[in-house]
Amino acid sequence: MATHGKKYKSIREKAPAEALELDKAIDFLKQNHYAKFDETMEIGIRLGIDPTKSENMVRGTVSLPHGTGRKVKVIVFATGAAADAATAAGADVVGFEDLIEKVKGGWCDFDVAVATNEAMKEVRKLGKVLGPRGLMPNPKTGTVTENTAQAVKESKAGKVEFRMDKHGNVNVAFGKLSFDTLKLAENANVIINAVKAEKPAGAKGIFMKNCTVSSTMGVGVKVKVSE
Repeated sequence: MATHGKKYKSIREKAPAEALELDKAIDFLKQNHYAKFDETMEIGIRLGIDPTKSENMVRGTVSLPHGTGRKVKVIVFATGAAADAATAAGADVVGFEDLIEKVKGGWCDFDVAVATNEAMKEVRKLGKVLGPRGLMPNPKTGTVTENTAQAVKESKAGKVEFRMDKHGNVNVAFGKLSFDTLKLAENANVIINAVKAEKPAGAKGIFMKNCTVSSTMGVGVKVKVSE
């Protein structure tokens, strides 16, 4: 179990116990940080549904209006015109058999994988490598597509994926601590609304049980969310 230093503990003692408005929570983190680098901001949402039931899976993508503030590395499994379009759109690595072999060997130095429908016939065989890392291309997230150029551009511009984990939590990065509060709040609100939109039809009771925002090295601050 990780132990925290004095700076973290002193900030945690100052952190409000009650849930704050989103912009106030972000301001607290911006005013109470000690890391020497530009930390990533993350939002965590605890959902009030049973994560063991497949019909309750919450997953989707959303484009952040102000991006994530980080360079996103995108690879594309494609051939022919789709491969050429992906290269022109700025994909970091484009290939097919050669790229599949590279990933099969354990190479996963990328953030997003895109594939054409034809390529997916072979890419599916990489399930053991890509699946556990959340990197498997998926039609629902727009990463299995013939329009590889659009998928690359959207990923580079700040399109992020969210998915509920086995404990019923959704965690998504929504920018850098150096972003101004308004931009961070707008990014976070887009994520909150996108998660709400994925509420399973059979879900009963409170869907969003609680929500927190934090930075890489910072404490978690509770945020008010309405159903």
